Amino acid sequence: MAEVPLVDAIALIRTLPCLADPGKIIVIGESDAALDGVLPLLNAILPNVISYHPFAGVMTLRRRPGLITLYPRQVMITQVADVAEGLALLVAMRDLLNRAWARRDEIQPRPEGRHVPRPLDIYELLPHTNCRACGEATCMAFAFGLLEERHQPEACPALADPTFAAQKAALYHMLAGLGGAASLQPD
Repeated sequence: MAEVPLVDAIALIRTLPCLADPGKIIVIGESDAALDGVLPLLNAILPNVISYHPFAGVMTLRRRPGLITLYPRQVMITQVADVAEGLALLVAMRDLLNRAWARRDEIQPRPEGRHVPRPLDIYELLPHTNCRACGEATCMAFAFGLLEERHQPEACPALADPTFAAQKAALYHMLAGLGGAASLQPD
């Protein structure tokens, strides 16, 4: 007997402008099944889980570029080029969820939560100059880039100023859990 998939479809219900990457969109899809039961499995097998809140049934995954957030019945994907790409990503998410669900007897679930900094946490440590020297339009967009590991703190020239030494150290500490910035932390 064939395995019954967890999710038959994730329907596109809305798009929004993407603040982190002007010109791109955020895609929001609605699942025909509850997703919270598969999240501990994904937490165990995916290396790109950056946040998991088991009591709320919410998980955020890093993708390049952007983020994917899974809610109990919705999927939100940032930095999507257009609706066609968004639809393809929703199908890929459905397939990923179903593959994990099909292997639920083989995977040791990881039910504990995970947390990495939010873009606003990172933004608070930046100089707020919106100088564009990093290549981003705003310091908030740069914060998203740091979280997504598209940028390193050195890309912000203002952080080299000694008056920002404490913020820079705190930023490296905050990003250490993501992997990329930890290996570049100054001595």
